[in-house]
Amino acid sequence: VKAVLKKREYGPKYTQNNFITGVRAINEFCLKSSDLDQLRKIKRRSPHDDTETFTVYLRSDVEAKSLEVWGSPEALARERKRRKEAEIKYRENLFRNQKLLWEYKEFFGNTKPRSSAAAMFFKGPGKVVMVAICINGLNFFFKLLAWVYTGSASMFSEAIHSLADTCNQALLALGISQSARTPDPSHPYGFTNMRYIASLISGVGIFMMGAGLSWYHGIIGLLQPHPIESLLWAYCILAGSLVSEGATLLVAINEICRSARAKGLSFYQYVVQSRDPSTNVVLLEDAAAVLSVAVAATCMGLTSLTGNPYYDSVGSLGVGTLLGTVSAFLIYTNTEALLGRSIQPEQLQRLTELLESDPVVRAIHDVKATDMGMSKVRFKAEVDFDGRVVTRSYLEKQDIDQLLQEIQQVKTLEELEAFMLKHGENIIDTLGAEVDRLEKDLK
Repeated sequence: VKAVLKKREYGPKYTQNNFITGVRAINEFCLKSSDLDQLRKIKRRSPHDDTETFTVYLRSDVEAKSLEVWGSPEALARERKRRKEAEIKYRENLFRNQKLLWEYKEFFGNTKPRSSAAAMFFKGPGKVVMVAICINGLNFFFKLLAWVYTGSASMFSEAIHSLADTCNQALLALGISQSARTPDPSHPYGFTNMRYIASLISGVGIFMMGAGLSWYHGIIGLLQPHPIESLLWAYCILAGSLVSEGATLLVAINEICRSARAKGLSFYQYVVQSRDPSTNVVLLEDAAAVLSVAVAATCMGLTSLTGNPYYDSVGSLGVGTLLGTVSAFLIYTNTEALLGRSIQPEQLQRLTELLESDPVVRAIHDVKATDMGMSKVRFKAEVDFDGRVVTRSYLEKQDIDQLLQEIQQVKTLEELEAFMLKHGENIIDTLGAEVDRLEKDLK
């Protein structure tokens, strides 16, 4: 036999028997605690085993009282709307004040003026990127002239390579300037990841512009070979490009070595973990540029010795393959960084042990620590605080005799509410202070 349950109709008779707590009655119906004194009170069993019974009110009585106080449902609705708008405004001001307080803490004791976005390009990764833009722009101009004069496929690939490097490094400069923007309500964690986004687009740009055009021109040279003019000027320009690209490569290597030593990492670990995406792009692009100059010069030399233009086209394919490899590495490392990687297990273990050994922490659950890049880590843990330790910490700072006198003077519900609100808020502030202390210890 299949049992069929009838749908229950929730009419006025049912809803009149609904109960509501005093706190909800005050908040939802805009009442005061004194308004509830004349209403019927019902004792209900608490859902928690270690808690005594508590007082509730009939929802129908509370609704009737709210209409008596406010006069009409419209007036009650207006008051609810006003309180909601005030709460939203309070939260906005709170976010703004927290932001100012964070900036104050960050720059406390530092009398130096804050660095502007323009100042970022005179030191560190910004300086490396600006040097690379200037040198690669000049290299592109002279390589383009050499290709127009000689018609060499390898020289065309080198010109496209320098153009791709210049465009990508300009994109990196844009990412560096955007990453310095201050957080706002829409982006509370700031714009630090703009460096990784710019580096990722740069890697795609190298593949699309540099590798793609180099392969295309090399294949065309194999299918339709043509004699090449004198390569003397091309060799001179390649030699100058080798010197300039090597200088930029040394600047990037020195910057990465300095940053790696500051982080306690090896050169290889710093590059693979993409700690500084802008400098990594410059390093890999210039390393590829130096190797591609060697490949182009070798293939052009073979063409000059043998008179066979196929070697020159093979050189163009080799440069394209080199660019494609660099592009794939950049895309992989920056994608991993944007997805969010966990920090090293030993570092996570240290943070976990620090939390678990603190007296105020009863237990922690679901710990996650994500490397956000640019020396920033987001640490998340669900913390079960010991309420007794927090309350005892608050009571140690109070005058117990005075507190006892305050309790003895409580006679009405309003006085009890004021007493509980005062000390309850102070206990929550104490918990907040403990959280700030733990955060400082973790940092």
